[in-house]
Amino acid sequence: MNTLEAIKSRRSIRKYRTDAPVPREDIRQMLEAAMMAPSACNTRPWEFVVIESREVKERIMKAMPYTQMLRTAPLAIVVCGRPEVQENICPGFWPQDCGAAVENILLAAKELGYGTCWCGCYPLAHRVEPMQKILDVESVPLAVVAVGRPDEEPAARGYLDESRVKYL
Repeated sequence: MNTLEAIKSRRSIRKYRTDAPVPREDIRQMLEAAMMAPSACNTRPWEFVVIESREVKERIMKAMPYTQMLRTAPLAIVVCGRPEVQENICPGFWPQDCGAAVENILLAAKELGYGTCWCGCYPLAHRVEPMQKILDVESVPLAVVAVGRPDEEPAARGYLDESRVKYL
């Protein structure tokens, strides 16, 4: 699959096959793709929490009601930002950098035959703070990415809207 094909065919998946765990090698490839994302001054202001535990996923679903797809997803990857890494060089770009890492996870997962759903956490304190406790991290949870073999085929929702483009 080429990159444009992956971008155009990627969908937010909310129903996953429960009989298809994600092997560690595939998880490693998604994390490698995430860490290949560009970052301001190459500061790499991220860390990742990989969640396979049913109990932890249940706690996340209670803290973040829009993550109910974790009920069937065999895996979640939480992308967390580390703003302190950029304090003295390129401060403030960590959300963009972590967003690029999330997108790389989505595209790598698509290439590997998985579906994903990106659920935002940061900048909402009522999501960030409980997630920090659940994950036992000091970093800032930016997004929860559900991962698994899709059990649905939603239609495309994205499209090129020329009215939002200005050529100079």
